[in-house]
Parts: sequence; C-alpha cells; structure tokens
Amino acid sequence: MTPGDPSNKAGAAESAAESAAPSAPDATQQARTAMRGYAAKHFLWECSDDGRVATITLNRPERRNPLTFESYAELRDLFRALSHASDVRAIVLTGAGGNFCSGGDVFEIIEPLTKMDADGLLAFTRMTGDLVNAMRRCPQPIVAAVDGTCVGAGAILAMASDLRLATAKTKTAFLFTKVGLAGCDMGACGILPRIIGLGRAAELLFTGRNMTADEGVAWGFYSRLVAPDALVADATALARSLADGPVLAHMVTKSMLNKEWTMGLDELLEAEAQAQALCMQTQDFRRAFEAFAAKKTPVFEGN
Repeated sequence: MTPGDPSNKAGAAESAAESAAPSAPDATQQARTAMRGYAAKHFLWECSDDGRVATITLNRPERRNPLTFESYAELRDLFRALSHASDVRAIVLTGAGGNFCSGGDVFEIIEPLTKMDADGLLAFTRMTGDLVNAMRRCPQPIVAAVDGTCVGAGAILAMASDLRLATAKTKTAFLFTKVGLAGCDMGACGILPRIIGLGRAAELLFTGRNMTADEGVAWGFYSRLVAPDALVADATALARSLADGPVLAHMVTKSMLNKEWTMGLDELLEAEAQAQALCMQTQDFRRAFEAFAAKKTPVFEGN
C-alpha cells in the first residue's frame, strides 16, 4: 500500500475508532480499581458518595495554590491511574481560597530550575508535559472551576481540562514570556489556538497579559461565568450530569476530540463512523431508545 492509498486511511481510522471505543465492563473489570479511597498527599481529593464524581482541590491558599515538583508528579500519576478507575466518571479540578493556581512555586520550582543542568531541565519539562498528556488521555471529562488567579501552569491546567467555568474576577495568563521563557510550555502553542483561535492565542502567549473573564467567555475558553460562591457547586452539577449520562459515549467523545486533531476529512469521517457504530452496540443506546418510546427519561448505566 502507498501512503495515499485509501486503505491506509481506513486502517488508521479503524485503529483510532477501536482505541476510542468503550471496552465491555466484564472484560476489563479485573484491571480496574476503585479510586474513591485514594489518599492524596499534595492536594485534596474527594469523591461523591457513589464515587462517580471526584474533586481535586489545589490546597495551598496562602500562596494562591502554586504547584511543586511533588504535586506535578502526583497529579500526573493520578490522572494516569484514573484511566483504570472503576468508579469515577467525571472530575472537578479547582483551587482553595478564592484562587485556582498561581503556577509553579517561585521558591520550590523556579529557583531550583535556575540551578539545574540541561538534563535536569529537560526531565522537568517532559514531566510537566506528561501531566497535560495524562489529563487529555484520562477518559473522564474534567471540569475546571476557575476563580481568581489562574496563571502560568495554572492556566495550562485549565486549558488541558475539557470544560471550564469561571467567575467575573478570574484572571488567566500564560505569562511564560514575563519570566523570560517561551510561550510554548506544556502544549500551549498547540492546544490554546484550538480553543480560542491562533490570533488570540498568539497575543496571549507573546505578551503574557491577563485574559479577562469576559474575554475568556467571548473567546470560548470559558463556558460561562458564575458567582464565586456558586462556582464549585455549578461545576460539580455539570460533572454530575456527565457522570450520570452515557459515560462510555462521553469517553469516546473525549478520545475522538484528541485523535481527530491530526486526521484529514476522509479519515476522521471514517473514524467517527466506526466509533459511533460501536457505541450503537451499547446497552445505553438501547435504553435511550426504549425510554424515548415510553416517553420517559433514560437512566444510563455506563455499558
């Protein structure tokens, strides 16, 4: 087969669709782990009573919730582990004390970086990229509840989430150039333009200026603004609606949103056709039809 052979595109699309498709619960149950009892060390972790909605709270409010080497690594490992969760179906990511995240801790990360050799610096930047990768590959939808300061790596955490709610006082900045670094940090040059457009992303990444909350909504970075005292509750309600929905279909949607970035039209249409055909074999699809026919609200069970 040649690179332009349609069978090559069909094969790639089939592979993408299969990797995005839900696995039968009975076939994967042994490999799955309940995450409700996870004991977080560098942030707060809380699950709903049924374990379906998990909340991660960055919890250093006195410093506006900066990240450390340890919290970076634990977040990366947690999002990787969530790929095998038997209970968690949606995630809320937020910060304590009226701020989301102030980025990397100046004295616990930035200062040590100035003393690292080239190998150490590359190991760090790869590790931070691995966190974004883990968030995007984590099958559960991630809802970021963003209040107050959301800058640097904090803005990246919001960007890497699937849905984002904010408040009127949220200020978001990809301020890497403010500290002499390039805007291409943790996937920003690739992901941010896909959310708000190339021109707007270029302005934010070159200048490092704050994106106001109103701009964030107008540009599509944030879905909507809510009152600060309702932020986490609204984000949790959104996560709950996803967790109680057709969870396997949501997982396929997230996976295909990632995979289709690099596909041409023919390939992505074929991949979606195959992925949707697989979803049509789920019990949730049948439940939805039967509920519609009976004029009832469907109750999805995630299989």
